[in-house]
Amino acid sequence: MDCAYFDARRCRSCSLMGQPYPAQLAGKQALAEQLLAPFGVGTWHPPLASGERDYRNKAKMVVGGTVSSPTIGILDADGHGVDLQACGICSPGHRAAFGPIARFITLARIAPYDVPSRTGELKHLIVTESPDGELMVRFVLRSTEPVARIRKHLPALLADLPNARVVSVNVLPEHKAVLEGEQEIVLTEQQTLSMRLNDVTMHLRPQGFFQTNTAIAAALYAEARDWITDLAPASAWDLYSGVGGFALHLAGGETAVTGIETSVEAVASAELSRTDAALHRVRFAAGDATRFALDAPATDVPDLVVVNPPRRGIGAELGAWLEASDVGHVLYSSCNATSLAKDLAAMPSLRPVRARVFDMFPQTPHFEVMVLLERTAA
Repeated sequence: MDCAYFDARRCRSCSLMGQPYPAQLAGKQALAEQLLAPFGVGTWHPPLASGERDYRNKAKMVVGGTVSSPTIGILDADGHGVDLQACGICSPGHRAAFGPIARFITLARIAPYDVPSRTGELKHLIVTESPDGELMVRFVLRSTEPVARIRKHLPALLADLPNARVVSVNVLPEHKAVLEGEQEIVLTEQQTLSMRLNDVTMHLRPQGFFQTNTAIAAALYAEARDWITDLAPASAWDLYSGVGGFALHLAGGETAVTGIETSVEAVASAELSRTDAALHRVRFAAGDATRFALDAPATDVPDLVVVNPPRRGIGAELGAWLEASDVGHVLYSSCNATSLAKDLAAMPSLRPVRARVFDMFPQTPHFEVMVLLERTAA
């Protein structure tokens, strides 16, 4: 993939840009195999390739410039806006939306936040596109000062961007390098974005986590379901369940599934999906994954545990609990093979019987790797 922004050194975020894609994929596979070699993976399935461009379903852009000429992209070393509206890894739907949103910023007089002077309001723009081409548009603001103007002019944005279904304001008053704050104000009647993957429809709220690459996420969840079909677990936990991607895909048949997630918003989304699908053997609850496992009665330990943790991994406590438990199988989906290897070292009784790399993030060094762990005989 070629990128004019990368070639001009305006944006270097995609550090593998310009490297032939087969070489990128081979490098990720080699790294995963190297990191997991000490654990004797039974079978490595071929790595799953992504499309090289247009793959992101979520665009997280910094807004700079001025009210009359806003930039949507990143900031340079001096804190000034660099416009990246034609970014090739964003979806075509994102690129088509940036122009109408930029016009709306001018219409509603939402002053872009200026980092050097700490003035202005609009910090970030977060746009998510569903598999059906519908959009969630979120304006991350320093305060609620522009909200009345955004509400007033919202009909103009919806007319100019007819596939926008959810529009919200997020408030981030602190001057710090984070994407969003805690307060969310949804401005549209529709509160969630429908994310249809395979035969499962998930409902994404503004602050809910969803895998970045829709096509690869669909393949990941489908493969997870295939891997556990022959195991026929009577019960399963989906820890770090997010909006329920794994749990909802594993919920067919006789398996009773419990999803645990710290985000109350994500749990509400997952419960809505469960209700819509009439999945009576699935439940979701808000809580800490490690604490949930440690506090569970020994009689409630499931046959299967699914973990899809953040980059830091599951950590020592949960790893120790899984090692000492009677859980027969663990399905571990990781966005950081280094922390995965560290966690596997803490669970020597659980052997990886199969693994696969899913290239969730082309043009970058990052990737997802999923492993199925099986308890060995004592």
